[in-house]
Amino acid sequence: MKQVLQSLSDGSTVITEAPAPLVLPGTMLINSTQSLISAGTERMLVDFGNASYLDKARQQPEKVKMVLEKVATDGLAATVDAVRSKLAEPLPLGYCNVGVVAAVGAGVTDLKPGDRVASNGPHADVVRVGRNLCAPIPDAVSDEAAAFTVVASIGLQGIRLARPDLGEAFVVTGAGLIGLLTIQLLRAHGCRVLAIDPDPAKLVLAERFGAAVCNPANGEDPVAAGLRLSRGKGVDGVIITASTSSNDPVRQAARMSRTRGRIVLVGVTGLQLDRADFYEKELSFQVSCSYGPGRYDPSYEEQGNDYPYGLVRWTEQRNFQAVLDMMADGRLDVAPLISHRFPFDQTPEAYRTLTGSREALGILLQYDTGAESAGSRVALRAPERFDSARPVVGFIGAGNYASRILIPAFKAAGAQFSSIATSGGINGVIHGAKAGFAEATTDVDALLADPETTAVAVATRHNSHADFVCRALDAGKHVFVEKPLALTGEQLDQVEAHWRRNLDRDRPCQLMVGFNRRFAPQVQTLRALLDAVADPKSFIITVNAGALPGDHWTRDPEVGGGRILGEACHFIDLMRYLAGAAIVSVQARGMGPTANGDGTEDNASVTLGFADGSLGTVHYLANGSSRFPKERVDVFAAGGTLQLDNFRTLRGFGWPGFKRHRLWHQDKGQRACAAVFLKAMQDGAESPIPADQLFEVSRATIEAAQQLRTQQGMHWL
Repeated sequence: MKQVLQSLSDGSTVITEAPAPLVLPGTMLINSTQSLISAGTERMLVDFGNASYLDKARQQPEKVKMVLEKVATDGLAATVDAVRSKLAEPLPLGYCNVGVVAAVGAGVTDLKPGDRVASNGPHADVVRVGRNLCAPIPDAVSDEAAAFTVVASIGLQGIRLARPDLGEAFVVTGAGLIGLLTIQLLRAHGCRVLAIDPDPAKLVLAERFGAAVCNPANGEDPVAAGLRLSRGKGVDGVIITASTSSNDPVRQAARMSRTRGRIVLVGVTGLQLDRADFYEKELSFQVSCSYGPGRYDPSYEEQGNDYPYGLVRWTEQRNFQAVLDMMADGRLDVAPLISHRFPFDQTPEAYRTLTGSREALGILLQYDTGAESAGSRVALRAPERFDSARPVVGFIGAGNYASRILIPAFKAAGAQFSSIATSGGINGVIHGAKAGFAEATTDVDALLADPETTAVAVATRHNSHADFVCRALDAGKHVFVEKPLALTGEQLDQVEAHWRRNLDRDRPCQLMVGFNRRFAPQVQTLRALLDAVADPKSFIITVNAGALPGDHWTRDPEVGGGRILGEACHFIDLMRYLAGAAIVSVQARGMGPTANGDGTEDNASVTLGFADGSLGTVHYLANGSSRFPKERVDVFAAGGTLQLDNFRTLRGFGWPGFKRHRLWHQDKGQRACAAVFLKAMQDGAESPIPADQLFEVSRATIEAAQQLRTQQGMHWL
């Protein structure tokens, strides 16, 4: 497939070839026929990309604050690297797609291949969307018209929040694409409408759709115009669809509204409100969220769980359907909004038109429906033979951690890269091309069957780890899997069974989990200091993990497994390594839930007992300050104390011959972890972490999670 990407660092727009996405349960693949460039949103993204670093910072002051906090805890070098990596990652553009269903996944029963649908898919010739993010197109609606479905739904959701009534007076501030659609929808509600915009050409269209108009650029007073529309009583509602940093739209809306009027912000504007204006009139002000209920809810958008029709009448999908119905019976006319049409292969020219022409409004991208079907594999560089003396690694997964940390670590350690597999295709191309992979694919079976690939790195979401590990071992591949190894005891038993069968080979394959903390240089120094102590040790590891949104995938018990399984396992392994003795007991206790919704796994202590009498506790906390160091290790033994602060500074207190050692930058051992795995694989040596320890640590982590879930009355495992 081909997809449009935009660089956040320089604003350039390119068409990138990628493997066709996989059709997953609850999703469908669509062969695109039309897509609409959203003039407001996408112009803003392109302008942001074209801005200097200083201007980018000025536009996002909250991100600047986060950067400064990261500098304080992680150091300047790590922060600069993270910011550069983020800006270097291209952004898929577009969310107004029309096409023909090519395939449907399990659970999709009301659509079939050949159906025409409108969706929020990106600018690509093949898109994958969830069932709740598309709607069938009535026969009376053309593909060109249907491309406006999603942007019209944004305006419709703002209208639903404003609750217009027949005969009311409404103002639409900003007569861009969404504003002009909003005007028509308000007129269909039986409202009198005033359009405010400084562009006379857009006001001509607003008048064509039945609105009165006001042009502030000509010295016309928006407040006076609103009062005229309402016969001096004040308008019933204002919907702001403008994009500006000015506070004027909100202030004007308040001053032209009647007592208990409604103001809804659909666009972007300054929000310095005058309390007196709102207080004296008891005005309501609300910000509209995109297309409607369901937006940004993974359960609705990704898992396909619809809201009950009787309780949530208008979801984002049902808003799509309502817009299409209005197009079908002629109450919504989008033909006058089409300003330009471009073949899909001329998309860069379309974006130059978007940013360079004041006349640009509705820009359509048109796809070649007779084009050859997209394949599952795309070459990223010219074919070449791999060096048989060095490991050849294929990656499954190309998310943030894999692309920023793991892949560079493997590359620095001398790995040769074969295939990078992702379910969506585009991430594999973006990160695979940068790292030097031979190809990107959506076919994991082909990757596992490749005779030249000697090792597989698994960096997908946690619920798929165990399955991919088993499949890779069965295929005779060495396996590096990002933590955790498994989410349940049953999954872990399956992995161990596949591992044991692997031992019957003449040359068994390595199994490695990405427990990188034990390979950090400061931890290596710490372990060397402890090796001279025969007495039991006491470990206290404090993890200032920070809060995550309630809907973050790592907190989903079915997908991420929760924060203890997904993250605290690192520190259970670290204590196991420092103790140098087997884990003999596990006790876990959580302090939640807290007022902000954090559960027992977000704020918990896990205490381990070791066979040599050592004792260790991990305090995993989400309720601390981001200014406090993220990870701290304290060790008490034989009258001395060692303290490791954020994997940068190691201090000794009363420790013979050692006081302090500081690194220039934080090093959590990711590169060393990849390097020792590749070396062991290449040399035919034993695994850097014995398999029995991997299973031991994984079982202890699962046991800790079980105890916490029993505490809160939850039994996920």
